[in-house]
Amino acid sequence: MADLKERLLPPKPASAVNLRDPSYRPSGSGRQPYQSVDVSGLKKRGQGLRSWIRVDTSGNSQVIEVDKFTMMRRCDLPARDLRLLDPLFVYPSTILGREKAIVVNLEQIRCIITADEVLLLNSLDSYVLQYVVELQRRLTAAGVNEVWSSDGSDLSRRRGNRSIDNMFGNTSPDYLPFEFRALEVALEAACTFLDSQAAELEIEAYPLLDELTSKISTLNLERARRLKSRLVALTRRVQKVRDEIEQLMDDDGDMAEMYLTEKKRRMESSSFYGDQSLMGYRSNDGLQSVSAPVSPVSSPPESRRLEKSLSIARSRHESTKSTESSTESIEELEMLLEAYFVVIDSTLNKLTSLKEYIDDTEDFINIQLDNVRNQLIQFELILTTATFVVAIFGVVAGIFGMNFPISLFDDAGAFKWVLIITGGSGFIIFCTFLWFFRHRRLMPL
Repeated sequence: MADLKERLLPPKPASAVNLRDPSYRPSGSGRQPYQSVDVSGLKKRGQGLRSWIRVDTSGNSQVIEVDKFTMMRRCDLPARDLRLLDPLFVYPSTILGREKAIVVNLEQIRCIITADEVLLLNSLDSYVLQYVVELQRRLTAAGVNEVWSSDGSDLSRRRGNRSIDNMFGNTSPDYLPFEFRALEVALEAACTFLDSQAAELEIEAYPLLDELTSKISTLNLERARRLKSRLVALTRRVQKVRDEIEQLMDDDGDMAEMYLTEKKRRMESSSFYGDQSLMGYRSNDGLQSVSAPVSPVSSPPESRRLEKSLSIARSRHESTKSTESSTESIEELEMLLEAYFVVIDSTLNKLTSLKEYIDDTEDFINIQLDNVRNQLIQFELILTTATFVVAIFGVVAGIFGMNFPISLFDDAGAFKWVLIITGGSGFIIFCTFLWFFRHRRLMPL
């Protein structure tokens, strides 16, 4: 990994060049040389050069520096598609199929896939470097398997076992074209990254929620709130990737548009047939001129005849090849997308289960808090009733505290009987209130 970082580091910036050195001389146009462009000091709008990692079909990688307009012409992409890859902006996960490229924006993996190369924005992110390493490993392994399969096919032809060779050729995992292999590595990297984050969230969530059910505190509630915020953000990202894959699987036209190798082969073959028809037209024209003159009134112009012959050859070739390969190519890509759709759907199910567990924990905590609240209300009701009974003593004391003569004051045992009667009356009133509360089911007594 360290060697790969050293190879993929951007070149030395222009800030490291000593401009006061007398040996340093700028070019005639006043601009600095190409190799000393400071990529880190570019404008935020992307008008300057950007560092890209290029991986070809053989697995070789190199760092190139091109501007936005050169990249647009190179990959035949509009500016809005390149804006999706800009690290200064945050866009949701997107997979776009264009005429000559596939634009992939899946989490940290932001790249342009063509029929011959993969272009990634140069970054020291570990997931980007892992993507480059994994893609190189698979392309190298695919090249070795192709050499091995070609040797095996020659040997099988010598032995006359063509059926066995065809059987092994159909079960080979490296039958996908280059753009699908690169897309598969990007999907695998994104799904693995999201699944690892979901696993880390699960490891952190379940002990915290179990602790929260046993001990409700402000610290645990704050941790649960942050955990739920992370869960919602991660679920939104996983849902976006799942929806993007599902949208591609539902649209056969978009999947057929992403088959870049087939389209390139058709264009090359159509140009080849067009050249052959042009050569045949010229030869036929020469023969006709030698054998017999042709009336200029009956013969169409030369440009129309050439255009007609080219269109007929191109239409015949495309009609015979498109019907045979379109179904197979869509089926291959559909199987690839379906495999990673299952993976991302499993991750989404994990997050959904975790969210349901959090909701169940919240419901349990609310039930506990409601129970405590009900107990407090019951205690307050009992305390209010006891306060009412005690207030009866205050009423009796207030009555006997008035300044008027009465014969009861002369009896020595009257005070005792007043206390006994007042206390008994208060106890009877208190029991009556409790019986009423129990009868109305206001408290479980």
